[in-house]
Amino acid sequence: MILIPVPSSDFDPSEASLPWKLLSQSGFKFKFATPDGKKAKADVRMLTGEGLGILKPGFIARKDARDAYSEMESSKEFQNPISYSEISEKDYKALLLPGGHAQGMREYLESLILQKTVVDFFHSDKPVAAICHGVLLAARSIDPKTSKSVLYEKQTTALLEKQELLAYYTTRLWLGNYYKTYPLTVQKEVTGFLKSKEQFKTGGSLSARDSLENPDVGFTVQDGKYLSARWPGDAYQFTNKFKTLLT
Repeated sequence: MILIPVPSSDFDPSEASLPWKLLSQSGFKFKFATPDGKKAKADVRMLTGEGLGILKPGFIARKDARDAYSEMESSKEFQNPISYSEISEKDYKALLLPGGHAQGMREYLESLILQKTVVDFFHSDKPVAAICHGVLLAARSIDPKTSKSVLYEKQTTALLEKQELLAYYTTRLWLGNYYKTYPLTVQKEVTGFLKSKEQFKTGGSLSARDSLENPDVGFTVQDGKYLSARWPGDAYQFTNKFKTLLT
């Protein structure tokens, strides 16, 4: 059983639904968790493109992800989540941390319960996969044994500063802070939790998204049983590498 915690709203549909669909097809089972145990909803703008204007084709979730989200939203496990307070690391084989950038992500990224959960998974040496802002949740998870982040000595990636700022500056006139969850960029905050800034890897091209047929276009960083990726364009490689960790 793989645990996927999400906020009540605003998580990225691609980063949750593509791994869910592909791994479900391989026989893996999932449990979702939300702050209050009620069904969550992904970032509506990423699903509909509303408000993105001429940027819609490049910014909206791709069709395969929207289709996967529709399937996930109808699934029994997504419709019947547990609450964060009910999570017990011992019940799960692995942890998947999706991202998302809109303001509804804050309750997830700032949850002390989820941060403790992340620490428990690292202590148990179980696979932990984080993508985009999900890496920020992992980075904020402080191990009480060391008083440092669980990522302190890990190689990692996350949403790149140039990706975050490009989306923010391109849309801020009409979308405000929609693409800027916090004053610090994800890359800058995550790097601040690491022993050395050289541990943060930026990867190659961002001009294309990976796919089922061509996952090598994506970029991931694996360090032991911890796996990270930058954005929805890495989702297929991210899922394939996570599957390897699970088997």
